[in-house]
Amino acid sequence: MPVVTVSQVNRYIGSKLKGDRILQGIMVKGEISNFVKHFKSGHCYFSLKDSESSIKAVMFASAASRLKFMPEDGMSVVVSGSISVYERDGAYQLYANDIIPEGAGKASAALEQLKKKLEKEGIFAPGHKRPLPYMPKKIGAVTSLSGAAVRDIINVLTRRYPLCELYAVNALVQGEGAPESICRGILKAEAAGCDVIIVGRGGGSAEDLGAFNTEQVARGIYGCKVPVISAVGHEVDLTIADLAADMRAPTPSAAAELAAPDISVIRENIDSYEKRAERAALLTFSRASDRFTALDSRLSAQSPESRLSLVEQKLSGLETRMGLAFERYTEKRSSELCEKIAKLESLSPLKVMARGYSLIYSGEALVRSSEDIEKGSEVTLRFDNGGAKAEITEKW
Repeated sequence: MPVVTVSQVNRYIGSKLKGDRILQGIMVKGEISNFVKHFKSGHCYFSLKDSESSIKAVMFASAASRLKFMPEDGMSVVVSGSISVYERDGAYQLYANDIIPEGAGKASAALEQLKKKLEKEGIFAPGHKRPLPYMPKKIGAVTSLSGAAVRDIINVLTRRYPLCELYAVNALVQGEGAPESICRGILKAEAAGCDVIIVGRGGGSAEDLGAFNTEQVARGIYGCKVPVISAVGHEVDLTIADLAADMRAPTPSAAAELAAPDISVIRENIDSYEKRAERAALLTFSRASDRFTALDSRLSAQSPESRLSLVEQKLSGLETRMGLAFERYTEKRSSELCEKIAKLESLSPLKVMARGYSLIYSGEALVRSSEDIEKGSEVTLRFDNGGAKAEITEKW
């Protein structure tokens, strides 16, 4: 017989355990003891025991982070996982994937299975979620009319948004027949013309809220043609109705606040819009007035009266300039004429004759030299004043 090491033995036993399908998908019921959660790694170590024996168990941090409760010593649970060998110590132990409180195992598993089914069908898809109307005219409430939920909704809407109409539909919210009653209420509120529907109830145990974790209610909410707000009690865990609804509220009062705006805020918005509209109107009027003034000025400048006035002003200016130019021209020519007259007068023979000189004509010709006349000829003498005739008796 061959000799083997301790590690080989443990490894061989581990391979045998891993090859056993029953041990790789096992659910073990027992009581938790010696529970320790390592604060650094996040791994959980504990023992699972019954009245006769115990088995060590470990849950790694990745699986422990998905737990919805904190396990404690003495708690009866069902642990799902696999059996394998911890080779270092040569001890087999349970490697836990999930821990479910005893009694809730089957119901919880069924609920998780239903959630996965509906999620796969797109019932919870974010793309299907519809926005809530800002100012609904009619708000539906599907709940028990004898419970506190409907009173809370009425109080909130009366205070917050008295403008809307509340259409309350009585429905069973727990027990047998509750899912069918809730779905009928949704259809009735939808047919009544509600703009948004609140579906819910006050707080209660997991069993009391069971109707809101059914496939029937989920499909009823999903198939509704108007937005639905789910308001199921004070439970920390989400119900299937919460996941299927367009909006989730922790309480019916909170759902009413989500469904209806605050009328005081609406009044403030209206006042703000009025002031903005007034400022915009004044600004528009001011701009239009400025434009009208500018256009009126341009129109006045282009009117026949204005153009005729401008032409008249231009003609008047030209007339004035022409008169001034004519006066200057006349003065200049008059001055030139006077200068020429004076010059002519200074050269005039009459002026010379006035100083004692006279002119001698032989017939019509002016005698300029003694050679122009003959002795014994008759000449005409012209003085400054008058004239005479003479005979040439001698010349030289």
